[in-house]
Amino acid sequence: MTKKIPIHPAKLPKPFGVWTPVIACEPGRMVFISGLTARAPDGHVVGIDDYEAQTRQVCENLKASIEAAGGTLADIMSVTVFVVGMAEFKAIHAVRKEYFPIDPPASTMLQVSGLVDPLCLIEINAIGVL
Repeated sequence: MTKKIPIHPAKLPKPFGVWTPVIACEPGRMVFISGLTARAPDGHVVGIDDYEAQTRQVCENLKASIEAAGGTLADIMSVTVFVVGMAEFKAIHAVRKEYFPIDPPASTMLQVSGLVDPLCLIEINAIGVL
């Protein structure tokens, strides 16, 4: 079993969202999860113009991906989040907290001018260690 070790450097401010500044892990097998959007299993985009609904679908897709590799969301060590509008930061993090309630992964969030589908508002890729 992989041990996830959250690290909160004293010289950094406390995170104001759902992330941990530094995550260490030992030992394990690395899993790289490609960018996931809010597509349902049938391929249609869920939650048009709704960051909360799209974030929830992306997190469900992330959960399905890590489970297919033999892990759980607790095995996600790092995520990169791409959004088309940073104004929805609080709504996105409210949903993320449901999926990562304890020791959330290290995280970077970037605002981009667009994603692969103009209906998509958010995309997340991840690194897990099993």
